[in-house]
Amino acid sequence: MSIKQFNATYLAPDDRLLFRFNTLEDAEFRFWLTRRVTLFILAATSHLIVKNLEQTHSPEAAKAIADFEKEAVQVSKGGTTGESQNTPNDQYQPGGKYPLGADPLLVMDVKCTLEKQGLEDLLSMDLVLPGGANINLKMAGPTLQAMCVLLNQLREHASWGEVPQVLDVAISGSNTETDTPESNKPLMH
Repeated sequence: MSIKQFNATYLAPDDRLLFRFNTLEDAEFRFWLTRRVTLFILAATSHLIVKNLEQTHSPEAAKAIADFEKEAVQVSKGGTTGESQNTPNDQYQPGGKYPLGADPLLVMDVKCTLEKQGLEDLLSMDLVLPGGANINLKMAGPTLQAMCVLLNQLREHASWGEVPQVLDVAISGSNTETDTPESNKPLMH
């Protein structure tokens, strides 16, 4: 399953984001993201991106590179607020299939890890759903940055405050192969 587009809308009466994405396979997934979950996603992804860059760069250079990449995506996506898409000139195209149903599901919690798949580093994000089910999203580079820019724009529009900084957490094995046991993978939760 490959993500084609993201779309999110802030709903003030519910103080939530309606986050949805479609895939190249014409499927659409819909979720409710709370303030807590959204801020965690933004903090965890930022932290893991920098920690991953620190494997080959100094901490200061890693932070500068991550900030530059984020800024480049923001400029290319435009600085809109309210309802936003990952491609400003394209209208969001709803999927024709809803594998989890047409009604949005509330994301109860999120777990983020770094994984290595071949030569590419991926952020693996488990969205924990009601009843203990979860859906796993794996994103790299531009897709991950586009999602973060979208969520950050809506965080600002919703006046949800600043993204909390994650204290330096020991991340072990962030350059491990995908066959590494789960206990050795870097985890943000």
